[in-house]
Amino acid sequence: MIAGFCLSGAEARADGQGSYVPCDNGLRCVMAPCPSNSALDLASGKIIKGVSVDIDGLPQQDKALDLSDKLYAGKVVVAGTIESRPHSFNGKRYSLPTLVATGIERAAKDSERGHCSAH
Repeated sequence: MIAGFCLSGAEARADGQGSYVPCDNGLRCVMAPCPSNSALDLASGKIIKGVSVDIDGLPQQDKALDLSDKLYAGKVVVAGTIESRPHSFNGKRYSLPTLVATGIERAAKDSERGHCSAH
């Protein structure tokens, strides 16, 4: 299984995708859209705020990893791309960043989870 994670990570970089550590950032609001998630771009070190994670494109074996807790706490490095996608809240349309996940590369290091509230 670890070999599969390493392979998917290599394929992601070859396809121009990045590596991200998504997690809950502890921010809460009373009106959507709420920036309660963020993702650390490992290549640039930039934190993308207000990102949601789309796991529909993940291979089935990655979906079976109890991802909700791992994504909430920033415990995995996710291969994918950040896309701006339209979302509607209270009748208003917003263009929000979405991490389109294509694979789980590996467990995140403690130093990569620094932007997470639940690390």
